[in-house]
Amino acid sequence: MPGHQTVRAAAPIAAVALSVLLGVGSPVALAQGDDLWEDDAWGEESWDDDPWEDDPWEEESGLPFDLEGFFEAAGGHHIRNNRVTDKDYNLAEARLQLDMRGDWRRYRFRVRADGVADGVDEELRGELREARVSFPVGDRLDVRAGRQILSWGTGDLLFVNDLFPKDFESFLTGRDEDYLQAPSDALRGTWYGDAVTLDVVWTPVFEPDRFVDGDRLSYFDPATGARTAESLPATAPDDFPDDGELAARLSRRVGGVELAGYLYRGFFPQPSEQIGTADQPRLTHARLNAYGASVRAPVAGGIGNAEIGYYDSVDNRDGKAAPWVPNSQVRFLLGYTRELIANLDLGLQYYAERLQDHDELKARWMADEDYLPEAYRDVVTVRLTYSMWRDDLIWSLFSYLSPADEDYYLRPSVRYRASDAVTYTFGGNLFGGKDRHTFYGQFKRDSNLYARVRFRF
Repeated sequence: MPGHQTVRAAAPIAAVALSVLLGVGSPVALAQGDDLWEDDAWGEESWDDDPWEDDPWEEESGLPFDLEGFFEAAGGHHIRNNRVTDKDYNLAEARLQLDMRGDWRRYRFRVRADGVADGVDEELRGELREARVSFPVGDRLDVRAGRQILSWGTGDLLFVNDLFPKDFESFLTGRDEDYLQAPSDALRGTWYGDAVTLDVVWTPVFEPDRFVDGDRLSYFDPATGARTAESLPATAPDDFPDDGELAARLSRRVGGVELAGYLYRGFFPQPSEQIGTADQPRLTHARLNAYGASVRAPVAGGIGNAEIGYYDSVDNRDGKAAPWVPNSQVRFLLGYTRELIANLDLGLQYYAERLQDHDELKARWMADEDYLPEAYRDVVTVRLTYSMWRDDLIWSLFSYLSPADEDYYLRPSVRYRASDAVTYTFGGNLFGGKDRHTFYGQFKRDSNLYARVRFRF
């Protein structure tokens, strides 16, 4: 995996345990999102971490960069018996992050890297989160090149036109939400016109999602009709430049209304297409073109948003390819957020997927028909956030509820900022459902409770 270097450790669990004890000895970290980037109105990374002018900190210190970071210890334990996985826990790690930022003339750079002692994988590894440079070209164009975090769209933990890589294992096991966004090695340009803004992102080699593969979470395999922690080997397309990705967004603000159109050319983020031989099958990513639009505007004392996307499965446009090649889809999202009372915020979303050529898929389906994907799947989300003590204590509940699948995923959490340097976070990933083969129901035995303590410096 790009940006990951792994060295086996003899006793990583002991190191994690020691780190937890040290962390609890001097309990904050962060406000939500780790302040590692600022969200703009579109819910994406801001281009400017600071103004283009000289940094006053730099003038005082005489150094060409600013260095900060954090140390974090985290652990998560299953609350249900899971006979498929090897361990009773799916999160046990100590993490050190260093974040270096600086500028030289009109060039700004940032390097952000993690060192992790992982008790689940029993390894020490390095993870390069960012290594990029930003600079203006003329008065209307900004360029950012290198390893970077990319995101756009209007959804809250739901993605329609955001096809940049995600790390779902981190999200489903209890790491900070920042780690849901996986890095890309990409070139991004933003052109500011008088009426519109155009963003174009080119990723020379496809960056897939970091998907559930049985390492930390078991999942349902329709071929065997049972949960498993084993997965077929997956191969990501990696021929340069044929297997690159191109994404674009054209946006405009009209009064208080934000409008955007989206375009994507690349691959489905998660592997499903089966290749290889019958004796040695493996998975790869089917080609994908996607087109979409979004709108966001003030509504009834809050903010409303809507987003739609069409997923064109290039290798299965008529629905007659092998059943493991994804069908084309239409996806849409409606959302609304507002403050109910002082310090209590409510967010609601309705998300749906409409599978194209479902009858063709049904005719080609080779597994048990009970496991056939539905033509229409929907999800309702509810976010409740209550803050106390000048935001030093924040209670949160994010709920995914699927009427079609009759399953759910609950993400309760409480975060206490004990000081400017130390934050405690406690939470859970709670799955359930009527059937074991549905999207959230398959993770029922992977439900966990987790705790994190972070010290920032």
